This record gives sequence, structure tokens and C-alpha cells, in this order.
Amino acid sequence: MEGVTAPNVSPIETLSFEAARDELVQVVAELEQGSPTLEHSLALWERGEALAARCEEWLLGAKRRLDEARAAASDEDDS
Repeated sequence: MEGVTAPNVSPIETLSFEAARDELVQVVAELEQGSPTLEHSLALWERGEALAARCEEWLLGAKRRLDEARAAASDEDDS
């Protein structure tokens, strides 16, 4: 099974956006290369889905923070 790695076992909820994004890129590349077994492909797919959800979580959080900062700036301008 040269070139094929097991899905990372780091808890997804502890990953930074950058770490989750980088691992997701690796998972996608590995899926594109094809896995030796269906089970391995499924494990990669599930990990990828969870990583994508983690990235989306981070992005939504960042958007929320930006929206709050813009609202606060707007409130200051109105004062």
C-alpha cells in the first residue's frame, strides 16, 4: 500500500482552519489517486466530509466576527 496513508486520527474539532484545509487537500488528492480498498476510500470520504464541515465552521465564525465588527463600526459612525 505504498503512497496510501490512513486517515489522520487528530480530533477534527481541535484543528485550526489551516490544518483542516491542508488535510482536506491531502484527502481529496488521495481519493483522486484511488485507494486499494473500498473501506479505505469510505474512511477517507468520511474524514473529508468532516474536515469540510470543520472548515465551513471556521469560515462561518469568521464571517460572523466580520459582520459584528462592521456593525460596531457602523454604530460608531452613527454616534
